[in-house]
Amino acid sequence: MPVTVVRFNLVDPTPTPPSLSDRYKAALEMSAYADDRGMTTVQTEEHHGAPNNWLPSPFTFAGAVFGATRKIAVTVSAIIGPLHDPLRLAEDIAVLDLLSGGRLVTVAGIGYRPEEYALFGVDYKRRGALQDELLETLLKAWTGEDFEYRGRTVRVTPRPFSDPHPLLLVGGSSKAAARRAARLGLPFFPSAHLPDIEAYYKERLVEYGTEGWTMMPAAVTPLLHLAEDPDRAWAEHGEHFLHEASTYASWQSSDIRSAVRSGATTVEELRAEGVYRIVTPEECLALGLDSYVLHPLSGGMSVDEGWRSMHLFCENVLPRLKAL
Repeated sequence: MPVTVVRFNLVDPTPTPPSLSDRYKAALEMSAYADDRGMTTVQTEEHHGAPNNWLPSPFTFAGAVFGATRKIAVTVSAIIGPLHDPLRLAEDIAVLDLLSGGRLVTVAGIGYRPEEYALFGVDYKRRGALQDELLETLLKAWTGEDFEYRGRTVRVTPRPFSDPHPLLLVGGSSKAAARRAARLGLPFFPSAHLPDIEAYYKERLVEYGTEGWTMMPAAVTPLLHLAEDPDRAWAEHGEHFLHEASTYASWQSSDIRSAVRSGATTVEELRAEGVYRIVTPEECLALGLDSYVLHPLSGGMSVDEGWRSMHLFCENVLPRLKAL
């Protein structure tokens, strides 16, 4: 069966506090619904200081999802590693791993927005060194043994549920990220379909004598929304997709490689591009993807429209995917 993902970043450009709260509650209800119907994964992410309220606290959200579900995994893809205190993050992930019975997947990247570093007073130029410290500290902390940290001996509790540790991947699109993952023997999560970087990672595994694997996005990884009438849905909700695509594109420089990258400036251009797709259930099945990523609350889309997409996928597509 293909991987089935429901993605939430909780973007809402013009919320009131009650409406934003309703959006968060709807995301939890949709996660529980996806879990009941047998979807694979809830995916979320981390960004800070965004005017459109992009989710800044993915682990808090993940904890709420785990409390509302029984089986579905939560992938945080990705955290901005250098913005986190290493010891506190080790504790938080361990608690979530225990709470969920090992359902948390963390992808650690270093980000690409200097504004986020400035918000927390973290030196953007030191992000590589800070990421190294973070990852090394997490791996030591989860052993439950004493280790040296910034000139003192420490021990972190509790021990995680997962053995030897919670699933931790290194994210990125650079050789530095691939090299970092290989040196530590951690899985590598390229930010896009990057066979050259994957090959470089495998070469470094041999060099360091470590073992690892990649979780690379497919060459085509569209964000999906289901509708019985795609033309109507584009006309009524296309601006929500365009808002999110434009926001994300404004953060990326030419050297950032992402599986979700759009150059569209109009809804018509966005529709033609294929990064975001509104499809009927039959069209969805015909895509023949290895991974189906639903994005039911994209760009501030109404909760009701998000539910229509979820119902169409889970009732009309998912049972047939399970039969494959």
